[in-house]
Amino acid sequence: MALTRTRVSLSLAATQTKPDDLSVPQDVVEYLKSLSFADGAGAGAANLIFHDQRTVAASATDTLDLAGTLADKFGQTLTFARIKAIIVVAASANTNNCQVTQPASNGVPGVFLAAGDGIVVQPGGMFMWVAPSAAGAVVTAGTGDLLAVTNSAAGTSVTYDVLILGAAT
Repeated sequence: MALTRTRVSLSLAATQTKPDDLSVPQDVVEYLKSLSFADGAGAGAANLIFHDQRTVAASATDTLDLAGTLADKFGQTLTFARIKAIIVVAASANTNNCQVTQPASNGVPGVFLAAGDGIVVQPGGMFMWVAPSAAGAVVTAGTGDLLAVTNSAAGTSVTYDVLILGAAT
């Protein structure tokens, strides 16, 4: 099965103005970075994708095992050897934050600096990490294959979208 037309993009467009006596000066920025991935496992390539909308109960953790437990939309079990991109988008209706972390035990190294590190994704916010190199973030089954999304507090569940792009070898 081939993975084609794969592109990860980041875009920011903004206009800042400062009204003056006789004019309105503007600073316009349009920033777009886009990375395309070929089908495969080397630099600039990927051949696996996982995407899902998930819900985490209050004060709970959703642990994503990237080596042999997630399935693609065709029902095939995914075993990532390398991660090339991770996107997490928290639902704007969430009350609590989503915390994306490298678990202290068996976490995928290379996305965050150390075991236990992570990032807060506030309601309506997003987190994107991309590594187009051949190495990406190496997944090792049983010892370095977990990514965790934790609900930051009690009271309500959180919903988030997750997209993971990677390679099987």
